[in-house]
Amino acid sequence: MQKNMLDFVIAVDDPVTWHTMNLLQNRKHYSILKLLGPTMVSSIQHDYGASVYYNTLVPVDGRIIKYGVISTESLIEDLTHWKTLYVAGRLHKPVKMLFQNENAKLRAALASNLKSAVTASFLMLPESFSEEDLFLKIASLSYAGDFRMVIGEDKSKVYNIVKDNIQHFRILYSSILRDCPQVVYKPQQGKLEVDKSPEGQFIQLMALPRTLQQKITKLVDPPGKNRDVEEILLQVAQDPDCGAVVQQGVSLIVKSSSITQSIKGIATAGLWKTVSYSSKKLWKMWKGWRRKPSVSQMS
Repeated sequence: MQKNMLDFVIAVDDPVTWHTMNLLQNRKHYSILKLLGPTMVSSIQHDYGASVYYNTLVPVDGRIIKYGVISTESLIEDLTHWKTLYVAGRLHKPVKMLFQNENAKLRAALASNLKSAVTASFLMLPESFSEEDLFLKIASLSYAGDFRMVIGEDKSKVYNIVKDNIQHFRILYSSILRDCPQVVYKPQQGKLEVDKSPEGQFIQLMALPRTLQQKITKLVDPPGKNRDVEEILLQVAQDPDCGAVVQQGVSLIVKSSSITQSIKGIATAGLWKTVSYSSKKLWKMWKGWRRKPSVSQMS
């Protein structure tokens, strides 16, 4: 763990005030954009990419960290509607939560995000599958369509996330799986069976986040027809390729946000840090190619 960069996401109610204080205390964390001042930094954070402002390769207490700053409002929107899936996707995996102030709306959005990850994964999986299959699918959602998975990321990243955190995934999702009426969950055997009938799939499609529903309807509905979302999702529920359509919808969300956020990252990190960070990613990708683990290794 000492070699890995720790990744923090900080949700703040007032980004301008937060960046004002942080620029006073930790000015060296910022790229040349610090010269624009806290109001412009906050504007760049909110208006471009996935509404996150990242400072990376920051030395703290003998460790190297990166931290992204997002407004609480933008975070809740992403968790609830999957507008970008950038932070929401990170929070599909087990993470350490640190709450300074209790926020009931944020708590509800965090729970909603996990339920949405389970629902989307159910639609993409067969009728019967293992816990590992489900957790691999959940962990892969935020990488679907991400151009960095083509070049720049370790191809075994999803496998490693699940392999090293399988018990934490169980803790995170067990109550959702036990309470879900569309699945038969056998935790002792690590097996699940989900309702793949058109009726069952329609219920799941209707429970998906709004942005994903919109992407699916654009994929299926021919231009000019303008049918309502419920009618289109009913059609998708009866399609044998329903899971593939959902997968494509997720990919469209991730593809857009991963490109725009990466472009923004060059400016927020600065050229030197971008080159340094990218070279480390390419090295990890190369090592991943040499390992090439398979899902069967987890059984």
